[in-house]
Amino acid sequence: MSTPEPLGPSRGLNVLHLFCHADAEVDEGAVRKVVEESRSADLQVVTAAIMGAKADICFMVLGINLWDLRTFQSKIQAAGLLVSESYVSVTEVSEYAAGTPEKILHDRLWPVLPPEGMRAFCFYPMSKRRGEKNNWYALDYDERLALMRQHGTSGRNFKGRILQVVTGSTGLDDWEWGVTLFGVHVDDLKDCVYTMRFDEASTLYGEFGTFYTGLVGSVDEVLGAALA
Repeated sequence: MSTPEPLGPSRGLNVLHLFCHADAEVDEGAVRKVVEESRSADLQVVTAAIMGAKADICFMVLGINLWDLRTFQSKIQAAGLLVSESYVSVTEVSEYAAGTPEKILHDRLWPVLPPEGMRAFCFYPMSKRRGEKNNWYALDYDERLALMRQHGTSGRNFKGRILQVVTGSTGLDDWEWGVTLFGVHVDDLKDCVYTMRFDEASTLYGEFGTFYTGLVGSVDEVLGAALA
């Protein structure tokens, strides 16, 4: 079998969220092996137990080569997990990030996950509205910049409580961004999203998709919760 040429973004990482359902046919040893081998091959794999009926497990996978993420997906499915929802995106630096310290820009392009001490997990996709009255893309750059700076100020109030990973998906998936939140406590997730929705960038221009909430854990913890 030939090995395809690596494919990745010009800078940063590919990101794949897989939301899976599990049943008694899941080969736990195979799932564990897939995750361990992927991490040994320089993929980052975050595993989370998902609450509610939308999914049982989330795998958030980050890597330079998109083929590696596709292989991860195939192996997870072969181990008996049913992928019920997914999201494809890339790490990015916002066009509104001028003047941001270089270390922060580096951490946005090459995050190291999961953050220590933040086991509360949430993912949701979002886009900016294109309505007849409120159209984000009809605003000029300076207006958008001012709104995003206000939005960023609100987010910085949660430093130490929340790590927000915003990945770009315009042209890659159904929404424009994927937002992954890691929190110290579950209500940190709620407080952050609630507070930032009062910013004009969200109030007038934000559209949000389905929310997935869960707990970051080891492979054994996550499988144990799903198959208990």
